[in-house]
Amino acid sequence: MPKRATKSPTEAPQLRSFALHWGFGVIEEEAVAEDKYHRSSIQLLKFLEGPAAGSYEIRFCYYNPDGRFQRSPLVVDEEIIGALAKSLKTTPRLRAMLKKLVA
Repeated sequence: MPKRATKSPTEAPQLRSFALHWGFGVIEEEAVAEDKYHRSSIQLLKFLEGPAAGSYEIRFCYYNPDGRFQRSPLVVDEEIIGALAKSLKTTPRLRAMLKKLVA
């Protein structure tokens, strides 16, 4: 599965990038949970360039067991909801945006 690369234990993790038709940027925060079929991911995308520069969006996606990004809809098994919720506790900005969704 994709992991954030670090150069040394004291350096901050390097953010992964993304590119969409309306801009590109970095995955600023990510909540993940794995099951036997895939790695579910809820990502906070920060746009750095393009028409969407300066904005944030949420992407619901998944990676296959080999760690490859999949362009299909995310389907989350009920059994990993708790793991996703636990992972979201480490993503303050993403959590705040999702709270607006369910408020």
